[in-house]
Amino acid sequence: MHRMNALDAGMFFAENGTTPLQIGTVSVFEGPAPEYPELVREIFARLRLAPRCRQRVRTVPFNLAHPVWVDDVHFTMEDHVRHTAVAPPGGPAELHDLASRLLGRRLDLTRSPWEVWLVEGLPDGRWALISKVHHCMVDGIAGIDLLAVLLDTDPDWTPADPHAWTPAPEPSTRAVLRDGLADGLKGFAGQATRLFTPVLRDSVATAKAVPAYASRLLNSGTSSLNGPTVVSRRWSRAHAGMDEIDTIRRAFGGSVNDVALAAAASGFRDLLAARGALTSSSVVRTLVPVSVRSTGERGELSNRVSALLCDLPCGEDDPLRRLQSIRDQMDGLKSSGQAAGADSFVRLAGGAPGLLAAAARTALRLRQPLIHTIVTNVPGPPFPLYSMGRRMLEMDPYIPIAAGLRVSIGVVSYDGGVSFGVTGDHEAVPDLGTLCAGIRDGIDELLKEVPSVPAHWKEDRTSSTREERT
Repeated sequence: MHRMNALDAGMFFAENGTTPLQIGTVSVFEGPAPEYPELVREIFARLRLAPRCRQRVRTVPFNLAHPVWVDDVHFTMEDHVRHTAVAPPGGPAELHDLASRLLGRRLDLTRSPWEVWLVEGLPDGRWALISKVHHCMVDGIAGIDLLAVLLDTDPDWTPADPHAWTPAPEPSTRAVLRDGLADGLKGFAGQATRLFTPVLRDSVATAKAVPAYASRLLNSGTSSLNGPTVVSRRWSRAHAGMDEIDTIRRAFGGSVNDVALAAAASGFRDLLAARGALTSSSVVRTLVPVSVRSTGERGELSNRVSALLCDLPCGEDDPLRRLQSIRDQMDGLKSSGQAAGADSFVRLAGGAPGLLAAAARTALRLRQPLIHTIVTNVPGPPFPLYSMGRRMLEMDPYIPIAAGLRVSIGVVSYDGGVSFGVTGDHEAVPDLGTLCAGIRDGIDELLKEVPSVPAHWKEDRTSSTREERT
């Protein structure tokens, strides 16, 4: 048995009928598509490198400790690797519609919480993998690590050799309870002094972060982005070249994340304007997850993230001033200890598993009006990856929505490109295309401020933006 950390457990308990908490990717490959049985065999052979994918969650009676991962004695590949085809003509609109339906559908948490769909029917013989995994298993970086296990860096593919696997016997309820209590009490008497210091440190870090959070939550801001949601989701994407983002960074300073947030601000500006809700003071308060995963924790399938709050200045009509505002905020937040405080709060709450379970169930179901969206940026590999010898052409992220949020944005870099995967509530955000086109416009606006940008970039991007709007 392997016990979840506090954030993993919180993600597990927060799941409900209208809040499926899986993250995912839509990956497009060059053709031809593999045969379905061939793909199943290849994934099965590689699962020995990701044993968590053959485990399921067991809760501890009365939530006296965090849940544990145990081998799934009923594990079958057919429950996790599926096969479908996109509707004709198989273009981006049809693929996005299919991805919306598959990614928004809840995972069965009585099984190992992941799925991969082989999708055929794309133009030019291309095909796709739509994958999703529950947030209790991975965060964004761990999700990229998991994807890397299933893909190759070398186009020369040799089929992996399947290895027989026998699950460990299912532990009894008594054993799960006994080990949970033991983990909770382990070393308490003998290590009280050693435990006191990190708890005190976490308490101080949490207290220091409270003013920074509170000051940003005093103004409720843009209300149309919050409210009740339904089960169904919409999903689409915007795209930029890493060379474009690097050009902007070199000209005006800042990080890749700052430029991505500025592009998101442009997208929300266009969305609010189209809804007649844009004013000169409009801000979209954004939760920005940041990784607190150490180098030694890379490859571990768990959640190691904290978060910052950033106000996207959507009412500002100058794209450079929007970027500068975001840069100033993010630089200040990183030095304020806000991220450390949020991480410390989770660790402190994790000391009371029953309280954490109740709090998680409540927190992500609340329709709070103070945070309007989430924008998370995960660096992917800057080199091409291959599945069974076929090059991956695109990798687009899917991020869930919860706690009254109706829109989320995931940003992933891969092989010279940056993809913005945008998730929206199906009923509340029928204008998701406006947001996606506005993100692309935000990149173009900043490029136009750079004197040395090649003229053909501006022409090419203007035509592609028109296509995204239609």
